[in-house]
Amino acid sequence: MHMTDEFYMKLALNLAARGRGRVSPNPMVGAVLVKKGKIIGRGWHRCCGEAHAEVNAIANATQSVKDSTLYVTLEPCCHYGKTPPCTDLIISHKIRRVVIGSADPNPVVCCRGIERLESAGLEVTTGILEDKCRALNEVFFHFMKTGLPFVTIKYAQTIDGRIATTTGHSQWISSPASLKYAHRLRVEHDTILVGIGTVLKDNPTLTARHVRGRNPLRIIVDSGLSVTPAMNVMQNLTEAPTLIVTTADVSAPAAQKLVRAGAQVLNAPSAAAGNVSLKKLLPLLATRGITSVLIEGGSQIITSALKDNIVNRLITVIAPKIIGRGIEAVGELNIRSLEEAKLLSVKRVARTGPDILIDSRLLPAR
Repeated sequence: MHMTDEFYMKLALNLAARGRGRVSPNPMVGAVLVKKGKIIGRGWHRCCGEAHAEVNAIANATQSVKDSTLYVTLEPCCHYGKTPPCTDLIISHKIRRVVIGSADPNPVVCCRGIERLESAGLEVTTGILEDKCRALNEVFFHFMKTGLPFVTIKYAQTIDGRIATTTGHSQWISSPASLKYAHRLRVEHDTILVGIGTVLKDNPTLTARHVRGRNPLRIIVDSGLSVTPAMNVMQNLTEAPTLIVTTADVSAPAAQKLVRAGAQVLNAPSAAAGNVSLKKLLPLLATRGITSVLIEGGSQIITSALKDNIVNRLITVIAPKIIGRGIEAVGELNIRSLEEAKLLSVKRVARTGPDILIDSRLLPAR
């Protein structure tokens, strides 16, 4: 491995991250072209359906890319999708060496892009900063491996573990800086999911207002169809579509009223208690091309998701406040001994204003 490979791959990773919240269901990809120790081109995948990072880097090149080295965070595609194969473009431009961060988990591509380049006589190096390249696209890798959306739970709580007072008052536990972070998370996810309890109590808008970017699809888990067209989640449906998930008959008058108002209504299988089964809902969302779900509450939905073992990521914002008795984020999980506790791997601890943010991943159930 060349000592400079990691340096240029870091640059490519930084470029790739610029596509965050814009490229789903595609992965974020960055590319850097280097010739005689000088960067001659940069590119990243900017938006789903548009040119790939490699194409943009070649188009951005300040001189001929012949005999140059291409650094790319993900294996170049070798199939016709919405765009032509990048491998053919790389070969036709006589690029001499390709340095790849990670193989593509997409079975249509996986290692075939590498084989295509090597069979054309190019020098290929793989696995440079592979862990970082995979972490950047953990949603894409999870979706390709399991066929299911990547699920994130996010909530804000007091330092004594409450998400609301005994009266249900919760606005605002966390700081304006944490609220802005929460809205950035919304932009980065395909969907935001809440239970009907949260909608009835807070009448939230569930859009991304404090940052620039697209609004996620709003999913309301509403077994008994309590949503009404007057609620905030039923406004601005062209800019922020809403999907009502219910166990009720979608041809029922209440469901049809919501459809006429512009919402989508989906019938989902029920769990034992008669509520929507989140575990059975995920495959239905996957068929709609949804790769990531952000669960923002309330307590019942958060508890159900953890009970069903469908959660991949947990983001907890802890505010330096104490309110004593109140509502907790996670309810009864029927855990009777510490050996049964759900384990997490903490990836990042940071400050957002006066709050502490803990970003972790759920470890597989033992």
